[in-house]
Amino acid sequence: MPDRLASKVLLIGWDAADWNVIHPLMDAGKMPALERLVNRGVIGNLATLDPPLSPMLWTSIATGHTADQHGILGFTQANPAGTGLTPILGSSRRTKALWNVLTQNGLRSNVISWWPSHPAEPIDGAMVSNFFHRAHGSPWDEWPVPSGAIHPESLTPLLAGLRVHPAELTEAQILPFLPFLAETGTDNLDALDQKRVTSVAPIIADASTTQAATTWLLENTEWDLTAVYFDAIDHFGHGFMKFHPPRLPGIDEEVFDRYRSVIESGYRFHDMMLDRLVQLAGPETTIVLVSDHGFHSDHLRPLSLPKEPAAPAYEHRQFGVLCMAGPGIRQDERVYGASLLDIAPTVLTLLGIPPGLDMPGRPLAEAFDAEIDPERIESWEAVDGETGQHPEGADDLWVEVDALKQLVDLGYIEAPDADDDPVGRSRRESEYYLGRVLAGQGKLDAAAEIFKRLVDGAPEEDRFSLRLVAAYQSLHRFDEARSELDRYEGRLRARMAEKGQPERSIPGLHLYRGTLELAAGNTEEALTHLTLASEASPHFPAPHFRIGEALLSARRWEEAEASMRKALAIDPDLPDALRGAALAVLRQNRPDEAADLALEAVALRYHFPAAHFVLGQALTELGLYDRAAQAFELALTQEPGLRRAHGLLAELYRVHLDDPIQATFHLRHAVPMEADGV
Repeated sequence: MPDRLASKVLLIGWDAADWNVIHPLMDAGKMPALERLVNRGVIGNLATLDPPLSPMLWTSIATGHTADQHGILGFTQANPAGTGLTPILGSSRRTKALWNVLTQNGLRSNVISWWPSHPAEPIDGAMVSNFFHRAHGSPWDEWPVPSGAIHPESLTPLLAGLRVHPAELTEAQILPFLPFLAETGTDNLDALDQKRVTSVAPIIADASTTQAATTWLLENTEWDLTAVYFDAIDHFGHGFMKFHPPRLPGIDEEVFDRYRSVIESGYRFHDMMLDRLVQLAGPETTIVLVSDHGFHSDHLRPLSLPKEPAAPAYEHRQFGVLCMAGPGIRQDERVYGASLLDIAPTVLTLLGIPPGLDMPGRPLAEAFDAEIDPERIESWEAVDGETGQHPEGADDLWVEVDALKQLVDLGYIEAPDADDDPVGRSRRESEYYLGRVLAGQGKLDAAAEIFKRLVDGAPEEDRFSLRLVAAYQSLHRFDEARSELDRYEGRLRARMAEKGQPERSIPGLHLYRGTLELAAGNTEEALTHLTLASEASPHFPAPHFRIGEALLSARRWEEAEASMRKALAIDPDLPDALRGAALAVLRQNRPDEAADLALEAVALRYHFPAAHFVLGQALTELGLYDRAAQAFELALTQEPGLRRAHGLLAELYRVHLDDPIQATFHLRHAVPMEADGV
């Protein structure tokens, strides 16, 4: 076993936390606990996965595996009888989580509110499931702890007494979130405002219950890992981010003034809880704070959402937060290119346990203050021994019904309809999410097969058709992609005619057609469609980026740069646009700017061979031959078939680095170099 780098690890999950909100609050002195961690540790963006749905992502964080491996695919699943739905359960997870691997290695874990973790697993340590903290009924009603929510069961009476009911919250605890109530009260609010106001107390109470269980376990148990998950920032975001300053066009000023402080108060509330957790964990503990994705808080906030399942995910941003601090961690530095798949390997490495090679992520060794060569094993899934994983069992149905209602209220699932087929709908959703996971991994044939099956079964679902178009496009099956896009347009125009809407140009359709024709090599036709899309939606980055791609293909470097910069002006965190801008300025003989842009791209997305390739070209032109070779080698590690990198490396090793053996090796894998770009 490798050396243990951390005495203990406290893994804290803040769902949807985002640096774009946090940094201004830290600068204003409003999140001092997190600022202290940042100053004595490392921070970075944490790239999410597609689709950005929390139960799937938090399971990936806990296991180091993608959803096709761990098996959590959405928010709901069929009950054992197949007659109805339950929220997704931890018992559906197919791979070991951190706490299972630790149990196999004789280490103790506390796990609190992780999503999903019900029923609690009999691990070496304690587990409080994500069904524990939600209140039911009035504070005067009986409030039993759900069956199977706590391991060991002997802790149930004690932890039950620590729960916070929303009705217990005082005015002083609510007013920081809703200060206007001090003057107006609640008597004269309309129905929508009543709904908004009454949503705040349960979010605070749930987080307070999770905090209370965590603090007790930190103080009163022996542990090597404590992992705790808070969902409140995500809930506050979906309810109130549209009212976060600055005020968006279309948001009523009076309503904005009422709710403008909710997001800030939510973050400050978490900072106060963080302060206590860090204090109880002690100075010998390594703190790892993460979020599964971010949340749009600027001009990219959507004011309306499409009518489809899990539509609130459109409010999520592709980068979450990462902060690590404690013994063995570098101080006041940044980590670049981290993914949420890196968290499990990093935690295992900190605790002296080798991660599995079947985990796609990597230990974030650059965060450690000593150089290490992380040891790996083939897979923990193949290692026998007691893991604390639970057998499938019966669960408390009334709790499942209540948890389903919460998902309906948040907009993640549709309300079950007695005349509908909710089980079939849930299975379709899970299959759809699996298709997206596989497409994101480049398993396009399997993804296309799934999307085709979904389209055949539910042709009215536009999102299934558009995903099928994208899969066909990536597979270069362009005729099939065009046919499916034609069918999509036909349905779209039929719906418009039913509503009495006149025939008109559809910007989104132009974007899809332009992207398809660009992939097919029809650059001028692509530019025609993409220009129409950008003129109709000038504040949307995708058309500008795609125009930039088309102009790169046409070798119109200055125009390509301008289009890429238009996209980046709208959303500066677009790795593909940064890489496109880097290539455009490189072709204009500005290698220093190209290197900077390519570095920004790989800082956001580490696994990005095309950007590492452009970086290698720029560094070569700058005469930084060792660094250029490293960039090309990294590109080849990520995409072994990138033959042009072999050709450029052969030239580097032959002419500049005096390494004929490496030059010969790469020359064998190279191809003629007349093509530009990647």
